[in-house]
Amino acid sequence: MGGAAGRTSRPVGVHAASAVHRRRLAAQQLSGPAASSAEAVVERLLAVQGQDPRGARLAVRARAAGVSAADVDAGLTDRRSLVVTWLNRGTLHLVQAQDYWWLHPLTTPQLATGNRTRLRQEGVSAAQAERGVEVVAEQVAMHGPRTRAELRDALDAAGVPTAGQALIHVLVAATLAGHVVRGPVRGAEQCFVSVEQWLGPAPAPLERGEALALLARRYLVGHGPADARDLAKWAGITLGDARRGLAAIADEVVEDTEGLVDLSRRQVGSEPEPPPGPRLLGSFDPVLHGWVSRADVVGEHRGIVTTNGLFRPFAMVGGRAVALWSLSAGTVTVRPLEPVRRADLAELGTDAARVLGYLGLPERPPVIDAG
Repeated sequence: MGGAAGRTSRPVGVHAASAVHRRRLAAQQLSGPAASSAEAVVERLLAVQGQDPRGARLAVRARAAGVSAADVDAGLTDRRSLVVTWLNRGTLHLVQAQDYWWLHPLTTPQLATGNRTRLRQEGVSAAQAERGVEVVAEQVAMHGPRTRAELRDALDAAGVPTAGQALIHVLVAATLAGHVVRGPVRGAEQCFVSVEQWLGPAPAPLERGEALALLARRYLVGHGPADARDLAKWAGITLGDARRGLAAIADEVVEDTEGLVDLSRRQVGSEPEPPPGPRLLGSFDPVLHGWVSRADVVGEHRGIVTTNGLFRPFAMVGGRAVALWSLSAGTVTVRPLEPVRRADLAELGTDAARVLGYLGLPERPPVIDAG
């Protein structure tokens, strides 16, 4: 593992990260005390981007101790404490089941127009889309958890187009209508289930102002310090709504000299936690999605770690992305993007073994590809 270590490199450590960045890393639970369960991580972050199932599970791993990917699956399947559904920016997110009830009506109505447009583009008429939503709702209500393939067969039988991206947008429509979420894991696939049957009766709805205040408070727990622009981008809401949410909790926050706010109970004047030790983060990790700018994390590697909507797995050292990594055929390969100290590479190798253990894979030595 010595290929990159022999080059001259500037140390990557505590002083490479600003105080704001260090506070955000602590809010993200990447530094400081680790969580003790998958649910605790998801509660802290409120919504974990989940279109990549392994990436969502690795987001939990990076923030918790003593848990495994199987624990996430158990939360989805056995405990019914976690679900995956389209929320926020129109993207799949892993959330606590109890938070679905207020996040869904708050962050999804604005997605309906785009969904209708995409359905038309995929050749699904309004009548066919309506019938498709009915079929999906009937399938999960009558038969319980259904895979995507099973729902495709039912839609095909009902004459609803499923070619290309039509199927996924029909499923989005059924989700936005409040009929289905993704719940239990069957083999390697997560099934769609009836919201009512899987989660039980809906609680009393929140008034919009109350929901915006709750959103602002919960967002800051996992992302503060931040401002209204950050909240608006993360949640996919208007800037005006983000400002209203933060204004509603004005007595719970403090503002710093940069105009960022954080929960006052965090004692913002105190010294922030140092950055986390060297760690492998999965694709679409939440630390890349929480704020308007991700420059503190990706720095000069912006066009490599994130390109065209793709957020690659990366290695973090000193709070910064310093390498990409991949898992293929049971082997973790780390590719440094800049000179990395030998000791940090060794710690990344140790973390690679933890990744394999977390995923239930046999231990294999990592490969450091120094180019």
